[in-house]
Amino acid sequence: MTPCPLCNSPTQFFVQDKKRAFNLCRQCGLVSADPRSHVMPNVEAKRYGRNPKGAKQRQLTQFITPLLAQINQQQPGSLSGLNFGRVLDQQCVTMIQDAGHVINQYDPFFAADQRVLQKQYDFVCSYKVFEHFRHPRKEWALLSSIIKPGGWLAISTPLLTELAHFNKWHYKNNPTHVSFYQQQTFEYLALHSEFTLLFASQALILMQKSSESDIKRNLI
Repeated sequence: MTPCPLCNSPTQFFVQDKKRAFNLCRQCGLVSADPRSHVMPNVEAKRYGRNPKGAKQRQLTQFITPLLAQINQQQPGSLSGLNFGRVLDQQCVTMIQDAGHVINQYDPFFAADQRVLQKQYDFVCSYKVFEHFRHPRKEWALLSSIIKPGGWLAISTPLLTELAHFNKWHYKNNPTHVSFYQQQTFEYLALHSEFTLLFASQALILMQKSSESDIKRNLI
């Protein structure tokens, strides 16, 4: 039986479409594509081109800038942040810097500077990236480690709200989308980590790391 790539619990076969099989973890609620169907990284890189442009870049900017303003209301002063998994254009980066904040970026294909993953941040934003995680347990551990106590993790990934409708869900037809999350999944992560789940909707999952740095829990 295939272990869950997030919590390592046993999964069960869930559904088969014309191209891929999907497994369901009852423990954390993650639906994951069979690893044998994962596309090669170079194919994924080619599919997404260089940097996001046009409408996709506007969506990314519209996700990050108001969110940063909200976080700044809760945590006044200069903030250090990481945009994880996508690349903001220079106009948005300049806007954030002009507001007095520091923003670094990491993208495994187009901004793969590992040094930015060796720092800690007041906030991390991840827009339409979690669904691409082939090893979400590994990525979750990384993101957990680089957020400061009291810091924020903001995620945009379409939540799976009806398991019965998964087979007709257009979002699963993209071959680079391999991990699909329910609200249950983020509740599980919060329960077994240093984070509190503050909000979960189709547009935003917002979590805050405990300021108690001595709290240590494991996913299993």
